[in-house]
Amino acid sequence: ISKAMEQLTKFTDYDTHFPSMGPNDIVFEQGGKLYLYQLASQQIKEVPVNIVNDRSLLKPSLQSAEKMVQHASISPDGNRVLVEARGDIFSLPAKEGFVKNLTMQPASAERFPAWSPDGKQIAYWSDKSGEYELYLLQAGKEESTAKKLTSYGPGFRYALFWSPDNKKLCFIDKAGQIKIYDIATGNTTDVDKGLFYAHGNMEGFSCSWSPDSRWLAYQRDLVNQHTAIFIFDYASKKTQQATSGFYSATNPVFDAAGKYLYLFTNQAFEPIYSDVDNSFIYTNSTRLAAITLQKKTPSLLAPKNDMVNFKDDDDADKGPDKKDSTKNDAGKSGKEKMKKDVVKALPAKEKNIAATTTAKPVSTKPVQIDFDGFEERLVLLPVPAGNMNNLSVTDGKVIYIRQSNTGSAEKQNAIKFYDISKKEEKTIIEPADDYVLSANGKKLLVAKGGAYVVFAPEEGAKFDKPIHLNEMMLQVGPMEEWKQLFIDTWRFERDYFYDPNMHGVNWLAVKERYLKMIAGAMSREETDFIIGEMIGELNASHTYHSGGDIEKEKLQPTGYLGINWEAAGNYYTIKTILKAAPWDAEVRSALDAPGIIIKEGDYILAVNGLPITTAQEPFAAFAGLANKTVELTYNSSPSFTGAKTALIQTMTDEYRLRNLVWINNMRKRVLEATNGEVGYIYVPSTGTDGQTELMRQLNAQTDKKGLVIDERFNNGGQIPDRFIEMLDRTPLSYWATRDGIPNVYPPASNFGAKVMLMNGWSGSGGDAFPDYFRKRQIGPLIGMRTWGGLIGISGAPGLIDGGSITVPTFRMFNPDGTWFKEGHGVDPDIEVPEDLTAMAKGIDVQLERAILEVSTILKTKPYAAPKAPAFQVR
Repeated sequence: ISKAMEQLTKFTDYDTHFPSMGPNDIVFEQGGKLYLYQLASQQIKEVPVNIVNDRSLLKPSLQSAEKMVQHASISPDGNRVLVEARGDIFSLPAKEGFVKNLTMQPASAERFPAWSPDGKQIAYWSDKSGEYELYLLQAGKEESTAKKLTSYGPGFRYALFWSPDNKKLCFIDKAGQIKIYDIATGNTTDVDKGLFYAHGNMEGFSCSWSPDSRWLAYQRDLVNQHTAIFIFDYASKKTQQATSGFYSATNPVFDAAGKYLYLFTNQAFEPIYSDVDNSFIYTNSTRLAAITLQKKTPSLLAPKNDMVNFKDDDDADKGPDKKDSTKNDAGKSGKEKMKKDVVKALPAKEKNIAATTTAKPVSTKPVQIDFDGFEERLVLLPVPAGNMNNLSVTDGKVIYIRQSNTGSAEKQNAIKFYDISKKEEKTIIEPADDYVLSANGKKLLVAKGGAYVVFAPEEGAKFDKPIHLNEMMLQVGPMEEWKQLFIDTWRFERDYFYDPNMHGVNWLAVKERYLKMIAGAMSREETDFIIGEMIGELNASHTYHSGGDIEKEKLQPTGYLGINWEAAGNYYTIKTILKAAPWDAEVRSALDAPGIIIKEGDYILAVNGLPITTAQEPFAAFAGLANKTVELTYNSSPSFTGAKTALIQTMTDEYRLRNLVWINNMRKRVLEATNGEVGYIYVPSTGTDGQTELMRQLNAQTDKKGLVIDERFNNGGQIPDRFIEMLDRTPLSYWATRDGIPNVYPPASNFGAKVMLMNGWSGSGGDAFPDYFRKRQIGPLIGMRTWGGLIGISGAPGLIDGGSITVPTFRMFNPDGTWFKEGHGVDPDIEVPEDLTAMAKGIDVQLERAILEVSTILKTKPYAAPKAPAFQVR
């Protein structure tokens, strides 16, 4: 066998897929067509395919958008709710009334709707022009009357924030640029720009206008990677950094009187120490704070003094019958009272329109800010530190989301408020996911578990009478929607890809080429395939796509026993009952439980009376029986005569059990080959599961003279700098005691010889792990070259039908200014290919080489703790 390779196809437009070889031909797909490659003639011929069907998946249909809500906001009076769902914007009543689709645009996407404070206008982004531009719709008018305000061109843009005077809109774009659009002039003002912002930061961006619409407060990141509060003066077009950034400060909000700025600040430092080593973290660090805008304004925590109230002589002369006769209804004029009564009497469906005419006039009292000594006036309000976000202020209440404390057993959010007058925290509702406060401060739109409810921000609110999301209906045109999904994907890659030159790819030409394929797509699955082909042109890692409105199959989860089956005649026997290390109690085989006497070699004849025969695989009998109590019929012979039964709780899967069995076998082999001197640690990822595995296995083997670190098949996750720090600790001191052996610092560390195993399935964080291992010169890398994928992802906007795509937004480069070898990976110091023949015999040649190398290091450069010096006479 020459092992020579020859390229048989040379298409230049689309990739070749799914080759299948027969005796005379190779059949394959390319560009949506089938071809035959004739081996004898080396000719390629297209295979005509004609499938007749009713194309039912291409027919427009009326569908509910209930499960595809992406954003929701509330009208200024709280009577109605705006919902962005499946690319359309819906107006729903908070309590009673009709649901209306305001946009009805199947070929475009409308996003981030926002109602003006006076209730007369709705602003949103739409891509119907080819790019996401700002549109303005008058409340109560048809979508066809919506006015396109901008022509920004390429770039995604996020949530819109109205100024109180209804004249300006603030937003942030995909580049982290904060902007203000002036509706009257059509001018756009650049306010500021984030430094490290990713999609998640920008989607969660918020800002606050002062009551007079002059000042804009927002948070921005700094070079030290803290965040600080900035305030932009729209009058002078100047920005002032209001907090120093020594502590992170977030979510600034002006109060309605223009006297205070409320914010979160990370000033709580209470360490939590690890139970297994001397590590510590600082969690639950957020505090609620307030700053007076002017020096003369008293602090919210200023001391008070009760006074005696008395009437002035002039007031006494007026008497109760000498009040202003033009006022009634709690100070309202008779004309205002009449208007209120008229609105009350209107039918429910007309209240939304009428409410816009009763909006309170915007206060124009100027807000003054003394920036001198601004942060010095910050006070921490007396509520517990924790994890808090989404700050709002209304009527003597500072409202926020309190998330469960890090490390707490409770994993739910609550909506709380700080009572300014009583100086205490109170609960509006718990649990809840999120909320939005209406512009008038009287109502909350609260989300929980995909449902929404509107109620007043009062203590002890109830989550009942949810908004009728099921009434959001829209006409879905599959072909139009699939094209929109495709274009959105193309735009997101263009806008967020880390390299503005798109790796040298003509991205516009790529769009035009694959649009031809989209025109022939017959299903959402085919659309997904084409999207994958398009983003694959970037030749980058982490370009994934998933989900969307794809028909879901009904699953029947299989029950497992945690055994290896073996066919024996007409029945199956138990070849092996899977057993991990004795101390690994987190998961065990269903047959490895106390009181179960079924043993290896026994026949499993039936489950719940259903015979299990070799006519089909054994798992077929366990379909739908995952995590169920079942009755097994078993015997020592292949006969029901004399058979016994046992009640067994099946497993949902065997993945973790088999993984633990494998780890234990590797560990035992290393211990056996090194006379117990060397430990073994398997790290399956650089995510939380891999982090946990490294911690639990390392802490149990700090006494070993060496370690084999196995990261083969490591599927990545976090950047593993902390992993390396744990493996590369240096002894700094030893502590002598009278009767015991000396302690070493840092504790829970292994200072011995180390080697690392890797292979071609080690990728992403699994690339960085050996790369950092080498940079710190911890030990040799053994195995095969890694995957080579360190162009990473940090989020991207979602597709309108619930699908998702990833965009590589950053790439690793080295301290010497060179790129990490994307697509190549990390080369081993000692190359050892996998040997499947040896593996079938139970021999792992890569592990054997790792054992040899670590043993050699132990002989040539062993670690030895120093002996304590002689006690001194002092």
